[in-house]
Amino acid sequence: MPLSKTAHTSRPWRIHEITRDFRVEDVWQLPTPGGPDDFPRLVELITWMDPSRSASHPTKALVALRWKLGELFGWDDAEGGLGGRVPTLRDRLRGDLAEARRGPDFAGLPFSPLYLLDDEFAAEIANRTMHGVVHLGWVPDGRGGYRGQMAVLVKPNGLCGNAYMAAIAPFRHLIVYPPAIRQIGRAWRARMSAPAPATA
Repeated sequence: MPLSKTAHTSRPWRIHEITRDFRVEDVWQLPTPGGPDDFPRLVELITWMDPSRSASHPTKALVALRWKLGELFGWDDAEGGLGGRVPTLRDRLRGDLAEARRGPDFAGLPFSPLYLLDDEFAAEIANRTMHGVVHLGWVPDGRGGYRGQMAVLVKPNGLCGNAYMAAIAPFRHLIVYPPAIRQIGRAWRARMSAPAPATA
């Protein structure tokens, strides 16, 4: 379910240290109930998922359309990404964050891991339209357990980037996120019986 932006900004996440010039775009509560040591399962699950192979046909169609438009307009070329148009946020990491594990790579999305802590994982992506961060947190549920929380932070690339983010907002909220959250819940229930994964 969607949450207010303060559900992310009010928590003392370490991601705040390196994203002061980013805005919080979306915050979602994930249907992933667990215990204090189950966060690595969530990180593995999220990095394993590939929206291009979603069970939702509208989601698959939108993902395919986005990649095709990116190819036509050059949104995703190397010069527009990390190390090209924008420096990686890893350059902003200091102290223990700089020494932290990076975490696993994504199987189906062009995100680059930033850091992995006991209750936080962050990864970034950049193209000609924006510089984005996906942040996962493991938060107390108020009933003695924990659950996942996902936030998406963005830094649009000028007027064109702001127009792009505004244009895709209805599709994200109505077509992409709801089935993706349900898929996460189904996969979580299936994986909770498996041994806890080792993290990178």
